[in-house]
Amino acid sequence: MKRVFLCSSFADVAEILSKTASSPLRGNTVAFIPTASIHEEYTQYVEDGKNALRALGLRIKEVEITQYDKDKIAKILSDCDCIYVSGGNTFFLMQELKKTGTDQLIKEQVERGKLYIGESAGAMILAPNIEYAKRMDNHLALTPNFNDFTGLGIIDFYPVVHFNSFPFEEATQNIIKEYSNLPLKPISNQQAILITGEDVAILGKNE
Repeated sequence: MKRVFLCSSFADVAEILSKTASSPLRGNTVAFIPTASIHEEYTQYVEDGKNALRALGLRIKEVEITQYDKDKIAKILSDCDCIYVSGGNTFFLMQELKKTGTDQLIKEQVERGKLYIGESAGAMILAPNIEYAKRMDNHLALTPNFNDFTGLGIIDFYPVVHFNSFPFEEATQNIIKEYSNLPLKPISNQQAILITGEDVAILGKNE
């Protein structure tokens, strides 16, 4: 059964995961993929995410996919109890996922029922297509030849992360207007999308 937790800012909504997890998280190992952030100026959310995971009792195995070959990545993802993909540049992340074959490895693990936690860019890559993220991330700055916007397709909708949240208020509103033909699911920094099998729910911190 598919188990997916998508958010804008994991540190803000970690308690939602702890309340909704189908099995205890404490003592589990999480494969932490920070790749989207490695060229970003601001990366505090990466440490915040790690600290939130540790507070839930999870052990972190960092796997920066540009530093490993596919076999090594496959073993880490297979051995860990859950997968966490952090935020940053959506297009750089997708480029590296495809280059290393990690995109298919993640899809295989999710199909087997492994918990996937996606923060910001780590949430948007699950959509069928990531072109809509151009309003939030520069798709040419780190990936000058980027032209394949195909996402992982694990979900059939499009998360709009950081909805009406600083500093993405204008960008997220523009996505809503420009891509109104798509099944968008906007979430603020205080919300998360929980997918359990075929069920999809948007939850807030006090719900």
